[in-house]
Amino acid sequence: MLKFLCAITGVLLAAALTIDTAEAKSPEVAPIEGVPTLMTGTYDVAKLGYTTNEYFVSGVANSYSAPQPLASDGRWTARVSGTAPYRTRIVVMRPTDPAKFNGTVIVEWLNVSGGLDAPADWFMAHREFVRSGFAYVAVSAQKVGIEGGASLGADMSLKKLNPTRYQSLSHPGDAFAFDIFSQAGRLVQRAGGKGILGPLIAKNVIAAGESQSAHFLTTYVNAVDPKVKVYDGFLIHSRFGGSAPLDGSSIIGGPISSYPQLVKFRPDLRVPLITVITETDLVGTGRQGFYVARQPDAKNLRTWEIPGTAHADTYMLQVAPIDTGSAPIEALAAAYKPSDNLMGMKVAKPINSAPQHHYVVQAAFAALNRWVVTGKPAPAAQPIKLTSDAPPALVLDAGGHAQGGIRTPWVDVPAMRLSGTGNGGNIMAALFGSSEPFDVQTLAGLYPGGKPEYLSRFKLSLDAAIDKEFLLPADREEILQLADAMYPALP
Repeated sequence: MLKFLCAITGVLLAAALTIDTAEAKSPEVAPIEGVPTLMTGTYDVAKLGYTTNEYFVSGVANSYSAPQPLASDGRWTARVSGTAPYRTRIVVMRPTDPAKFNGTVIVEWLNVSGGLDAPADWFMAHREFVRSGFAYVAVSAQKVGIEGGASLGADMSLKKLNPTRYQSLSHPGDAFAFDIFSQAGRLVQRAGGKGILGPLIAKNVIAAGESQSAHFLTTYVNAVDPKVKVYDGFLIHSRFGGSAPLDGSSIIGGPISSYPQLVKFRPDLRVPLITVITETDLVGTGRQGFYVARQPDAKNLRTWEIPGTAHADTYMLQVAPIDTGSAPIEALAAAYKPSDNLMGMKVAKPINSAPQHHYVVQAAFAALNRWVVTGKPAPAAQPIKLTSDAPPALVLDAGGHAQGGIRTPWVDVPAMRLSGTGNGGNIMAALFGSSEPFDVQTLAGLYPGGKPEYLSRFKLSLDAAIDKEFLLPADREEILQLADAMYPALP
């Protein structure tokens, strides 16, 4: 009997070791010639001094389960529950000149909410990535981006858009997305010489994701990161109060009750994490707002809440595609012009055209990288003020802007009312917030000295935000030129 029990125990241990070994096994990587299907902008990345390569990555991924219910404090324990083969793709954009590489690689969990692989944080922060010499890796971590599935948009999956190029890809489901993302990070760590970074060698690897990807990364940080220890830092951008489930069920189209609704980051975070929250994320729009998941800053946690911002905005749709760093200020200002046309759909108010969302996200990446590289923590920010109602609402100033949070000149020296709310009718309109340009009388009351007074006060507010490290000195001149170009031409 004792021999039998020992034999059974040995078999079970061997099985467990076999499953856990799959975590450490390196996937196969194959370079793919031609142009990747990845929407980065209307500009040529090569003209920014970057080389683009696409790779197909094949391996065996783990899924995870939790032996206990997922508590709201985020202190989760996950165990490997299964394995499945996969074949996905990654896109690598790196400085062509190795001397310009700063040693850090941003690995983005591509966002699939719109029905396609969208590099949301590349859109928002590519200017900082390029000028500071980051390498960037886009990971098709979720099934929708490859095979199609539940989304807020049409099916624009890789197999739909380019079946000839991507037909060989295969995704076993989002329960395996966490480990696929881990394996992508390990590929970056081993890169160098003939690796996916060409001649570059990564010193630090930072994970990033926006919106749906932020929800998956929240689950990743709480349940998977303590086990795998792949990434050196996390930028989690625009999450609501909950997070993604471990079982792979969709957070779009399914019942809200099917995934955790109140999830904080685990209190014992292993590495630095900055989460960037817009007004839309904070108060919620069809989803539980981030306010339920608020927690104090800690050794490895900073939360940056940005007044006057929406989950998605004009920068992402109109400005980012032309924003090369050398685009004329007049072109950028024109692209920022408030519009009530949202991808062909007329909405009640012009969508949010707040420039601060883009500029603060760039500062967040810079602060996180400095934190990871030097150990100097990112600056702490005050939270946006909320009422005591249930659910709470934003506490607004006399001009209609949220009080508290990261102060910038667009809300402290405004020329329009900017909000993460104000458009309804459907989830897409709600996510884009609103802009309401001030009329002549309002502007005259705010700035009796006209445009010169506006620009003088704007400059003082801008410099205060730069001093607090919530905006970057490298963006100062462009921001001032934009303020000049965007101030309404009055009769």
